Amino acid sequence: MPDRVASPASGHRVPLRTSLALTAAATARWASRTAGRGKGSMIGGLIAEKIDPQIMTRLAAGKRTALITGTNGKSTTTRMTAAALAELGEVATQADGANMDAGIIATLSLQRSAPVCALEVDELHVPHVSDATAPEVLVLLNLSRDQLDRVGEINTIERALRDGIARHPDTIVVANCDDVLVTSAAFDAPKVVWVAAGSSWVGDSVSCPRTGEPIVRGPADSGGGPAVQTGIDWYSSGDPSFRRPTPDWWVDDENIYGPDGFVAPMTPAVPGRANRGNAAQAVAAAVAMGADPAKAVAAVQTVGEVAGRYGIHQVGSHSVRTLLAKNPAGWQEALSMIDQDADGLVIAVNGQVPDGEDLSWLWDVRFEEFESMQVVAAGERAADLSVRLLYAGAEHTTIPDPMKAIASCPPGRVEVLANYTAFRDLGVAMERVREERR
Repeated sequence: MPDRVASPASGHRVPLRTSLALTAAATARWASRTAGRGKGSMIGGLIAEKIDPQIMTRLAAGKRTALITGTNGKSTTTRMTAAALAELGEVATQADGANMDAGIIATLSLQRSAPVCALEVDELHVPHVSDATAPEVLVLLNLSRDQLDRVGEINTIERALRDGIARHPDTIVVANCDDVLVTSAAFDAPKVVWVAAGSSWVGDSVSCPRTGEPIVRGPADSGGGPAVQTGIDWYSSGDPSFRRPTPDWWVDDENIYGPDGFVAPMTPAVPGRANRGNAAQAVAAAVAMGADPAKAVAAVQTVGEVAGRYGIHQVGSHSVRTLLAKNPAGWQEALSMIDQDADGLVIAVNGQVPDGEDLSWLWDVRFEEFESMQVVAAGERAADLSVRLLYAGAEHTTIPDPMKAIASCPPGRVEVLANYTAFRDLGVAMERVREERR
């Protein structure tokens, strides 16, 4: 029996172990769909890796790959990067945000003919995924406190990213120079494209990750240059040479600016200033891989709903817009996107393992912004949220079932902000209602 067989999707010959792994993964996907247990991509990826531990490396071989990571904005930026890279050829990318090994393997196995990849990667997994895929570009968005019971201390993550980047000196790192921790991770890389993507959350970078001394922040002074666009400069008091780099790309409220005098109007379809920064990093990544800047800008503006985020759904007499947030920085940014002229606001919080069971972070989020807006606290941990809203002075009612919470709002537009499992479960519930009405 030959030790290699032809791959029908790519024409390349792969080891027999890899072929068997792909066949087993396809069988698992079919079984999962047949049993009504979902698409089966994750179980397929898990099985494939068990059979062939080197399968990610083998599937990624010969592909031009961009990896996108960060605490917040990974899925949106990955979708934007994939859109911007489309002019270079078919792009393999996750449709559902599955950003750990099994999800990445599933993506590569299902899109084997694609010569280009834009892969979302959980920040804990970046070093070994980089080892397996040898990325042409690594996009670093931001780093902030997430689930301490899973992710651990944020400085540990920064150090692991820094060490992983050092192993790949040929990789172009597209890094947010407004984020101190991201800058530290990328600071020593031989090839860096700096993007002023903004950082409204600074609670996790009050001290320098390199010296432990305070980070000093103040108004940027660059004679009207790019640093002015974000308004904030910073440096380490323990090592003034570690400071905010001068960006190669930056945005204001209307335009994106880049190297060689490039400027273009940019209006992303997704809301929020953070998404303008995400779009800028997606454009910078695509251009670093050879995309035309103007075409890249046009492409990122076509990205709207991302895995249900920012989507608008009709639920009875309510037009419901759904927003997702998973940690203090993400919640603060999502709160800034809430339309306070909406007819209702539902905030849904669960405390399951994927969310992080410790909800003490609720006290880091500035719910005081909703003093003049009626809020409905929902989710499995609605009581915890209610206590926080009470101390914030936000008028609210408590209805744990998110669908009933939406129904309690006046007819019209309802904003729903939910954490991970609450967002997921609400999507399932709304889909069930749509199916029942068909």
